[in-house]
Amino acid sequence: MIRKKAHLLFFLAGCFVAAVMHTKETQAESPLQTGDQGEHVFQVQEKLTLMGYLDTAPTGYFGPLTEEAVRGLQQDFLLPVTGVAGAETLYQLDEVEKMAKIVHGEARGESYEGQVAVAAVIKNRLHSPEFPSTIDGVLFQTNAFTALMDGQYYLTPDYVAYHAVKDAWRGWDPSYGAVYYYNPEIATSSWIFENTTPKHTIGSHLFAE
Repeated sequence: MIRKKAHLLFFLAGCFVAAVMHTKETQAESPLQTGDQGEHVFQVQEKLTLMGYLDTAPTGYFGPLTEEAVRGLQQDFLLPVTGVAGAETLYQLDEVEKMAKIVHGEARGESYEGQVAVAAVIKNRLHSPEFPSTIDGVLFQTNAFTALMDGQYYLTPDYVAYHAVKDAWRGWDPSYGAVYYYNPEIATSSWIFENTTPKHTIGSHLFAE
């Protein structure tokens, strides 16, 4: 009898944990809109602020200013302009963050133009048949970016990196269509010299196709 009660208590505890986890997952996946509040709203506001869409500090409350900021993001990234941060919008924000990490890790010492050019290379690869067709595929392709190999990808990107991604996505391409870039002074791979055509230099990076 005691063993049965123990099994029953264990089963109920497992159900409770599963229910809590499901609730958290559902909340994380639910669209965020005017009137919502909490940690997920705060995280979205942080990214919107870094990208220049939201001019106030994150509060965790989804009000009219956040709705307007979401609309601005959606318009620039060619998403349905609803003012609601649904799955597609949240996914885009995550993609921007990943690109900003690469820009920050690879080019934070470069000029703003140089950082936009690095972001543009990522975008150009995304639209090139020679590279993967997803952000994750492009960024995490083997040996594609030094920042992923030396750990600088995991540094926290600043607002400059976020703005660089935003400007590149909106159409500014200082790389002039390049799908490669490297520092010729420190590059050690013979492949990059033998298999790419230099286009022009911005700061310490040579952009190539």
